Amino acid sequence: MFGVVPKSLWSRKAPADEANRIRLAFNCYLIRTGDHTILVETGLGDKRNARDRERMRVPLATDPLPEVVARHGIDPESIDIVINSHLHWDHCCGNTVMQAGRAVATFPRARYFASRPEWEHAHERLVRDSVAYLDENYDPLVESGQMTLVPGDHAVAPGVWMRHAAGHNRDMMVITAESRGQTFCFLSDLVPTAAHLQPSWVAAFDLYPLETIENKNRWLARAVEDDWICGFGHDPEIDFARVTKDPKTVFSLSPAAGPRPASPAATME
Repeated sequence: MFGVVPKSLWSRKAPADEANRIRLAFNCYLIRTGDHTILVETGLGDKRNARDRERMRVPLATDPLPEVVARHGIDPESIDIVINSHLHWDHCCGNTVMQAGRAVATFPRARYFASRPEWEHAHERLVRDSVAYLDENYDPLVESGQMTLVPGDHAVAPGVWMRHAAGHNRDMMVITAESRGQTFCFLSDLVPTAAHLQPSWVAAFDLYPLETIENKNRWLARAVEDDWICGFGHDPEIDFARVTKDPKTVFSLSPAAGPRPASPAATME
């Protein structure tokens, strides 16, 4: 998760267990516009086998995402749009569920949105990152017409945008939502946790680390300038935070940011 950054530095922010794993979450966000209920990301899902789950130290069975949504007071049937920032399994495995040996939409009423170049890249089966893609998470939705593949920046609904931010991979998107003079920005794996706010702290998973640094600087500078509320793809403690300038690390959490209440969180390598 921290690439070439020495463990003596990153472990102060993210202590590791005996297998060198750190606590991470599969963070998903809901946006309600009045006309739409939009789910950003769908997380772990039900397709990882027991061996994978043990390696990542996640439960052998996890609550279905519609049940999680319902516990937060949202009718899962009201979700009519689902956005994937990119198609790595840990961001979209909950798009579909397995029924009678085939993948079907978890949210039958929803239109799904993802990047077309990202979907095309997923099918290139490159040695470097093919393990990150599971076709069952998106191909059945594309085939049924339920998933819209967009060529680039795209307005999903009034005030809600998918915007290109390469680095983690070539075609990842950040998601912005604007309302009443405020902006929320889901930074996805551009800044997977608050510990990654320092631009040079780049995950080894990133295919284009120099672009990650460039885009971190660009997006986080905008977040500071316009006082955005930011969300991180995998932080186990910070749901929402504002960002400020820092003389030592360039960017850091605003002093008002704080951890969420203690709750179970997934761990990954």
